[in-house]
Amino acid sequence: MSGHSKWATIKHKKGAADAKRGKIFTQLIKEITIAAKAGGDPDGNPRLRTAILAAKAENMPGDNIKRAIQRGTGELPGLSYEEITFEGYGPGGVALIAEVLTDNRNRAVSEIRHAFSKNGGNLGESNSVRFMFSKKGLISVPKSAADEDKLMGIVLEAGGDDLSDEGESWEIITEPGAFEAVRDAIKKAGIETEIAEITMLASTYTKLEGSQANQMIRLLETLEDLDDVQHVYSNFDMDANDMEAVAR
Repeated sequence: MSGHSKWATIKHKKGAADAKRGKIFTQLIKEITIAAKAGGDPDGNPRLRTAILAAKAENMPGDNIKRAIQRGTGELPGLSYEEITFEGYGPGGVALIAEVLTDNRNRAVSEIRHAFSKNGGNLGESNSVRFMFSKKGLISVPKSAADEDKLMGIVLEAGGDDLSDEGESWEIITEPGAFEAVRDAIKKAGIETEIAEITMLASTYTKLEGSQANQMIRLLETLEDLDDVQHVYSNFDMDANDMEAVAR
């Protein structure tokens, strides 16, 4: 399983999504708001459509979604958010990208810089690590939910790129433009998913052990806990057994 999938699965097992639902709602509202600036009709705005689907998946009330769209289109007053991308390195030279939506640039820069320096990392220049990552659709399906041949047929017919065996799960990779079709085809077939998102996947991964791995996990958690941080991507990897120990 790719490092990104491992980390996403770990957070799921630790119950982080439930424990941080307020944070998740805040992230989604920000994303809907800024996506709606390009137009409030999700049929003509793929970014908004994806954000709304993510919000519905987290059982966000429809009124919250509607108000976030109206703030983005200017129908309702609201904060003005700025998009900033930070790049840098974690322990052991792991590459990191943090995507931020903030109403206070100085606060965001200060908090991100502190998180890196406190946990064995350092910020880099723009484009210092982005070349290692590509935007992709990522879908993870438990092996218990689907037969490989059946799932492969669905994925390929819907336009997916790859299906791989990742231990307890099937991992599906798509181009961003094909993500919705593949996800919807899997859902229509009655197959459950563990992860379904547009993300940034690394071309290579850096495996860490011991104290460096623990420090890297602290850095990831610190960044993801910041109110302004929307997404964190890395090429961090660690041994599956160590990852399971963290998840307990």
